[in-house]
Formats: sequence, structure tokens, C-alpha cells
Amino acid sequence: MFLNLHLLFFLFFILPSFPSLLAQSVDVSSCPLNVSILRPVFSDSSRPRSSMECHHIRQGLRLLLSDYLRRTGYFFPPANTSESCWQSYQSLVPDFDIRFSCGFQTAWISQGCMNLTTKVEFEALIPNTTLDDVVSNCNQSLQGSACASCTTSLSNLQTLYLTDNSTANVSDCSAYPSIYAAAVANYLGPTDEGTASCIFSIQLSDNHGGKGKSEQRGVILGVLIGVGVSLVVLIGGSWFVYSKYQDSKRQKGRDRIRSLEMGSLGSSGLASFSESTHLVKFTFDEIKEATRNFSRDNMIGKGGYGNVYKGYLPDGSEVAFKRFKNCSAAGDANFTHEVEVIASVRHVNLVALRGYCTATPTTPLEGHQRIIVCDLMKNGSLHDHLFDSMERRLSWPLRQKIALGTARGLAYLHYGAQPAIIHRDIKASNILLDEKFEAKVADFGLAKFTPEGMTHLSTRVAGTKGYVAPEYALYGQLTERSDVYSFGVVLLEMLSGKKALTMSDDNQPSLVADWAWSLVRNGRTLDVIEDGMPELGPPEVLEKYVLIAVLCSHPELLCRPSMDQVVKMFETDISVPSIPERPIPLVAHRSDIEKSISSNGSSQLSSSAGYRTFTYESSHHSTSKEEGISSGFFE
Repeated sequence: MFLNLHLLFFLFFILPSFPSLLAQSVDVSSCPLNVSILRPVFSDSSRPRSSMECHHIRQGLRLLLSDYLRRTGYFFPPANTSESCWQSYQSLVPDFDIRFSCGFQTAWISQGCMNLTTKVEFEALIPNTTLDDVVSNCNQSLQGSACASCTTSLSNLQTLYLTDNSTANVSDCSAYPSIYAAAVANYLGPTDEGTASCIFSIQLSDNHGGKGKSEQRGVILGVLIGVGVSLVVLIGGSWFVYSKYQDSKRQKGRDRIRSLEMGSLGSSGLASFSESTHLVKFTFDEIKEATRNFSRDNMIGKGGYGNVYKGYLPDGSEVAFKRFKNCSAAGDANFTHEVEVIASVRHVNLVALRGYCTATPTTPLEGHQRIIVCDLMKNGSLHDHLFDSMERRLSWPLRQKIALGTARGLAYLHYGAQPAIIHRDIKASNILLDEKFEAKVADFGLAKFTPEGMTHLSTRVAGTKGYVAPEYALYGQLTERSDVYSFGVVLLEMLSGKKALTMSDDNQPSLVADWAWSLVRNGRTLDVIEDGMPELGPPEVLEKYVLIAVLCSHPELLCRPSMDQVVKMFETDISVPSIPERPIPLVAHRSDIEKSISSNGSSQLSSSAGYRTFTYESSHHSTSKEEGISSGFFE
């Protein structure tokens, strides 16, 4: 009887509540979100309630998810922690029922869209160029004007690649870019005041007023005064130390030049390459064997620097050997520079360096040997296919692929490499093509590293006629936009089949950039396209490429886009901005000059995007002394 009474008690009182008890046992897992981050925000009792409350709640949650992504690599906490996470978040605002008032469902806090759960999955979906653009704009303190460029790049990312809004309000696709940018792209992280304010519109600092705040300001002011005095002393001492360091550095430079002239390899900088990279140092005998003693049959190219030979390594791989001519011990600086540049970058659209060779002469006839070993590009150069006698002309799809690959390679040099690199000699013969016609930017002999914070370098002009930007040719002002001009000329060569610089019958020079501009200006854009190009593309695509080429080759620096903007125009449906009016042709006849003088008013080309000039990123201008070895004016 006693047992039956206990059984009845269990059946009537305990069993009905068992499902709820079981549910609570499932959701008791502690929440991995660090909600304490937002405690200063929600603890301010003077913070007004408004119709925007749910928006602030949602943005705060996204900040917590960003912090979680930064710590774990996951966008959302596990599903079995959903209830505990809502309860933890609810504890910040006990007087406001978050889920009921905002219509949030419990499961939403652990759900996303497009099956994207981890950082790796997100990065696999978004193209590298787009991610690089986000990092370029967001990897800085986001206080002030820097915020606008970051949020613009995030908006572009969301618009182009994240379109599924299967889960609303909390974790829809629009949340991913901001969560990722604050957690991964920005080095300060989502808990930084500038990052939180810019990306999530949240002020993380404690907003309590009163006497404590005044006293705190007084303490801070005292500390700042003390720090200021200390800084004055520190700067004075640092300047003294820096002056001594510069004197020592100049002395070392002079010593290095002397050692180069004496043929000392150790001080040329090459000895450290084999230690710090995976480059192979080949012997001269190994390269002679690979090229059959530099046989003419193995020669595949030549230039002012020397000749290029093909050959086979012992493992059977076919490579190219770039052999510098007229080498001397003092010439090691130029060779070291090119090795340093190529070895410092890795990108699918840049030529990969296999190794190098330096050898002192064993006989008077051999001389100093300086050789670079690179992957062999079996389809030669773009110049070969455009202007040399080839069996088949390049089809439009191949030209389109080469243009995009070249643009991506240059965008990496300008914005992906650290420090940034300006190539200085972009031309058709320096765009190599592998067996799949993937473009590879080559020949870094004239490349320049750009010191951080400098908007341009002042240096002696070097490059190739027809490809050099006007501001660089006239004033020696070198920027990334100088490469953009050269790229625009190469793109026009690809589109038209005409060389960058030609001479007329009366010995007058003509630039393809001037020729293309005159056609576009007169409404004959498609006349730029080469006659008989195989597999011609849609007219609107061809027109877009011509306009991009004309914009890139604009003689005014600030009117040109950056290379990452060019890539974006190639990859998306973004229209080409209006092209501002140009001055008279760079190579002008008297009739052009007279026509320009007598012209009243100006005109500009139109596109659906309207008129907009590209502005340079910084208004400050710095110069630097010329570094490295230049191979002469218009090599």
C-alpha cells in the first residue's frame, strides 16, 4: 500500500513536469559568449529606451558573436547553449524582455545563413581580392574618417556575395561582414572602442557622469601633463640616438659598396637568402648542364639585362634561367634587389622564383655570373601573342582572362605585399603566360618598395617608352598609379592589337592611349577593338573593358582608379565611372594644340555611374631619396 501511494504521487505530480525538467537539463550548458563586454553599455540607467532598442540589442549581440569568432573561429555558439546565452544576455537588461519585445526566437542566436558556420567556410566563399579589400580598409583604428572606407567595403561584400536572408533579425547574412571584419580583419578586435563604435554603433566606454567623472578627468589631465614632459625628454634623447644611428648606417652603406667593388659575396646580401628562404642556390656548372652550356637552341628571350634560357633541373622540371650580362662585383646590388623582390612575394599571378646562382670567374672569359631561376612559362609572353607571328591570335576569353590575372597580380603588389611594391616596368613582354594562359607578372629588376606612409617616391625615371606615366616621365613622381597607367596601356594593346608607341610615315610618334581616347571621345568606343578577334564577346562587355583601359591610361594621376578598383570592375557588374576630359594628346601635333586653344568649354564621357574622379588616398606628400640601381631613362 505504501509503495502504491509513492507510485501514484510520481505519476500525478512528478511525471507531468518531467519534459520541462529534461529540457532544462539540455540547455544548462553554460553560454560561451562573453556578455560582460556589454555591461558598461547597458548598466547606464540614464540610457533612454526608444523604438531603436531592438536595433541596439541586435548590434550588441553581433559584437558578442564577433568576439566569439575571434576566440574560437566559429560565428555562433553551439545550439544547446541557446537558452543560456539568451538568459545571460537578458541579465544585462532585466527591465526589457528581449525575445518577446523584439520577436527573436531562441534558436536564432545559434543559427546563420547559407550554412556558413566557421571563419574558414566564410573565407572560402568570398574571393581573396574582396577579403583583401576589407582588410585594407578595416585593419586600422576606425575612429574618424577611416570608418567610412571600412563600412563601404563591408557593404560591397554583403551586396555581392551574401544574398540569402533565411534567418531574420539576429544572424541573417547582413551580419557576417561586420562580425568578420571586427573579429578578423581589424587587428584591434571588436572590443576596441573605435571598432565597436564604427561597425556596431556601440559606445563601450562607461557613460556615468558626476563627480567621479570630473575627478577622473583631473587625474587623466595630470597624467597627460606628466607624459607630455616625459615625451619631450624622450624625443630629444631619441633624436640624438637616431642621428648617431643614421651616421652609422651611412658608414655601413659606404663599407658595403666598397666590399661589392672588391667582389665580396657575403656583403651583397645574397648569403642570407639561402638561410631565410627556401630558394635553391645553384652552381654555375649545374646551370650550364641544364641549358646545354647556354645553347642558342635553348634561348627563349633577350633584353637589355641579358638573355633567358630554358633548361631542365635534375628532377625533370622545366625552368627558365635569366642570365644577367656585363656583371661585376659592384653589379650585385641590382641582382640582389630583383632576387629580394621576387622572393618576398607569392601570388598565382606573379612569376615564382626557384633559385639563383652567383659565381665568381674561374677563367677570364666567364666573368661574374648572376642568374635567376624561375618557372618556365610555356606560352611565352603577351607580347609574343599580340605582335609576333603566332599561329593563332588570342581569343577574347583568353584576353579577358589575361587582363584579370594581370590586374590581380598588380593589386597584390600594391596592397597585399608588405611593404607595397611598385613594378615600374609593366609592359606586354613582362606579362608571361603559363600552359593554361594564366598571366604572370615578371621582371622585377626596376621594382621599388614603398616605405609605409609615403604617398609617392621621387626617383630617376626608368621604364619603357609608351608605357611610362606622364607624371613619372616628367617629374620623377612614382606612385602605384604609375603602374595603373602602364596597365591601361597594356590593356589597350590587348584590345586593339596596336603597340603602345608607333611611328607614322612622317616619323611622328603616336601613343595608343591618345588614339583610343580620340575614338571613345567621338562615340566610337568599339572601334578600338581589333578586327577579326576570335570569339568576340558581347558589345557591352567589350565597351566596358575599353572604358576601363582609357580610364587607367588617363594622363592625370588622380583620375585613374587603383588596381583593386580595377579588379572589382572586372569581377562585378559595377559600371565604369565617367571619364574626365583629358588635356591635349601627350604627343600633340600643332593642329591639336591650336584646336585646344580655340575650344570653348569642355566635355566629358558619360556612363550610368555618372561623373566621379578617383581621389588619391592621402593628401600628404612625402619624398624619399632614390634607392637601388636604375637601368637608365626609358630602358
